[in-house]
Amino acid sequence: MPIPPPAAIRTRSLARDEVYRQLSAWIIDGTLQPEEALRDQDIAGQLGVSRTPVREALRRLEDEGFVETAANRWTRVAPLRAAHAAELYPVVETLEVLALRLAAPALTAQNLDVLQDLDLKLQHALRVGDACAAVDADTAFHTVWISRSGNGELQLALRGLKRKLRRIELAYFNAAASGQASLDEHDAIRRALRASDTEQAVLALQNNWRGSMQRLQRQLSC
Repeated sequence: MPIPPPAAIRTRSLARDEVYRQLSAWIIDGTLQPEEALRDQDIAGQLGVSRTPVREALRRLEDEGFVETAANRWTRVAPLRAAHAAELYPVVETLEVLALRLAAPALTAQNLDVLQDLDLKLQHALRVGDACAAVDADTAFHTVWISRSGNGELQLALRGLKRKLRRIELAYFNAAASGQASLDEHDAIRRALRASDTEQAVLALQNNWRGSMQRLQRQLSC
């Protein structure tokens, strides 16, 4: 896939960070596909910067697992691997369970209404085949209790992990059947929270993450 038209990278002092943000956005949203070659000279020309900030951005993205290299041979977008997802999902699940336990006493009726509204948005996105909107709605659903947890470090950790998950989930939510299963699992979480049953809500959340992982592994192995 060709690199998109030039982005607005204007100042030398900000070039490194802006190149990083642009490349990471392209990788996460699928503009740059898994295993697509990344040539620093081409990227530099397209973004209107020197090759130095591009190389620095690529090294940073490699450290984060978004890019991989073979010395003096190639640099490419990291492929989507079931093994990587299998490492990420249990960590996110564990941290989200903690967030839900912390947030449950503080969740209001309005928060629960927001959860229902977000599931309606997810349902619509799945119906029209809009994977990006589906991921946005699903992420926002989980963010309701994360944001109410009152723990800034927990929120920061989950934000970074979910950034890595986003490119995986964009592929995942292309499958309507998998998305419907998530909706059913979300419904169980919402019903438990409305009943003020934190333990049942935690169990439903664990089922959601584990079910998502199983469905994703089936897709990535096809």
